[in-house]
Amino acid sequence: MTAVRERPVLPAALAAAPPPPRHGRAALLTGGLLAALLLLALLSAGVGAYDIPLGDVLASVQHRTGLGGHALDRTAESVLWNIRLPRVVLALLVGASLGCAGALMQGVFGNPLAEPGVIGVSSGAAVGAVGAIVLGAGFLGTWTVTVFAFAGGLVTVVAVYAMSRSGGRTEVVTLILTGIAVTAFAGALIGLFIFFADNAQISQITFWQLGSLAQATWPKVLAVLPCALLGLAVAPLYARRLDLLALGEGPARHLGVEVERLRIALILVVALLTAAAVAVSGIVTFVGLVVPHVLRMANGPGHRFLIPGSALGGAVALTAGDLAARTLAAPAELPLGVLTALIGSPFFFWLLRRTRRKQGGWA
Repeated sequence: MTAVRERPVLPAALAAAPPPPRHGRAALLTGGLLAALLLLALLSAGVGAYDIPLGDVLASVQHRTGLGGHALDRTAESVLWNIRLPRVVLALLVGASLGCAGALMQGVFGNPLAEPGVIGVSSGAAVGAVGAIVLGAGFLGTWTVTVFAFAGGLVTVVAVYAMSRSGGRTEVVTLILTGIAVTAFAGALIGLFIFFADNAQISQITFWQLGSLAQATWPKVLAVLPCALLGLAVAPLYARRLDLLALGEGPARHLGVEVERLRIALILVVALLTAAAVAVSGIVTFVGLVVPHVLRMANGPGHRFLIPGSALGGAVALTAGDLAARTLAAPAELPLGVLTALIGSPFFFWLLRRTRRKQGGWA
């Protein structure tokens, strides 16, 4: 008789596990995102009410960096370096911060429907900014609203975490529900501020709440740069622990992950990234929700690619969104936050139905 070789029986969890993401696909996606980002940045620098040819943009950048090229005429140089490039760089930083924060939030909560606004960062930043506008605070000059928004976002996150912590632990569901309650309270405070505001202040508040990069300047770039770079540099260090946390809190603890300390650290990183972004751009929604999920569908759930990939994808999405906001209704400008919500809301609805269908209902 011919001996029949038995196949080794794998545990059910291992047998059902998806194959690891291929490094080639991750490299291809990274290259594609970098190429798209470079192309969009150059287009955004040149396209507008005052068009600057792509060759002139490159020549001016080369001239300023000492790599050859040539200077443009006075008007073109001023438009490029004082209006367009600060806006492009700010879009890159804000988009990267929101995309990375979204990937971290979804990893912490183990839920693809999570996004940075869940823990109240955006609403807290809005309260800080609106309060500064209505109270007429100006002791920090043009930085006043930005600093108040940043402080409001951080204070809100600390408050949400403190209220949801019990017995030395923080449950994800409690954290989310507390964030929802605090967001509602923040909305009431904003409404109260608007009630006491005058017409000029209401106009400024509305502009800020709708989200825009129209007031981008190099000082605003410098304001967000340290926080964005710090958060983007620290976030990938937690990739392996987030992969282990995806197995569940119990298995992650058995594998050496200090879940509570990891959650605190990542919530602080998310707060740093989101508060800095919202402080200079106003409220821009859905970037942190849509970008990580698209990349997760393209390359799997591994956080080694997902975290830096979401930063790149967020930068691409916001640069493209800002370019569209400036050009679709020219000479008028669409609010950036409105545009991202118009695109992101249908995606969120599709994602909600898809998740519900895969899980067989929520009950």
